Amino acid sequence: MEKEKKLTIHHLFWYFIIFSILGLILETLYCYIGTGVFESRKGLIWGPFCPVYGVCGAGLIYILEKLNCKTVPKLFIAGIVLGSIGEYFLSYILEAIYGIKFWNYEYLQYNLNGRISLLFSFYWGVLSVVLIKFVKPLIDKGLNKLGTKPRNVIDILIFIFLVIDCIFTVWGIQTYQNRVLKNIQTKENSNNIFIELKNKIENDYFTNERMSKIFPNLRIRDENGNEVWIKTLIND
Repeated sequence: MEKEKKLTIHHLFWYFIIFSILGLILETLYCYIGTGVFESRKGLIWGPFCPVYGVCGAGLIYILEKLNCKTVPKLFIAGIVLGSIGEYFLSYILEAIYGIKFWNYEYLQYNLNGRISLLFSFYWGVLSVVLIKFVKPLIDKGLNKLGTKPRNVIDILIFIFLVIDCIFTVWGIQTYQNRVLKNIQTKENSNNIFIELKNKIENDYFTNERMSKIFPNLRIRDENGNEVWIKTLIND
């Protein structure tokens, strides 16, 4: 029994995967309920992943287990504090990597620099209770049924896919950003086969239409310091 309760890298990795997917579903439904529009809320260019939920979900479980938070009130309060801190710093980290904002809560009351808000902090508290009391035991039960060899193979394959996904996401967003904001166009022809392949991917795959659909809420500050949606700057 003690072995089943022990948190491992394998468990944390799968918490990240599952909560990235569940987070995307919740975010999409929340958007639809609020606006009546189904809109992509993905954080990566491929797959149904919203990594901020994966990182915060896995991180919450790890820290809550270390703090030995067992009661609902403790889980709720710790979830509010830890979830808010994690979301705030993840906002900075993602902006540093991509150069743009993925979310902004300035439209909500009681927000801090648009990076976190009281409403979503409350959601983190509720989520922490649900994670520890209901979701985590179900995930652990399923993970502990997997044999070591198939488990390791699956972990490695998914990890490799996510690394490639992250690389293409950063590449795609930078291409999209440079094209729309800086009018930097990828050259069509080249004598180097690798550069030609790179140019083809940027021109044919990372199109403005595709990128604006996958990441419709990407924001950046213009030369006047105003925050604008990149998709609104696309010239038809």
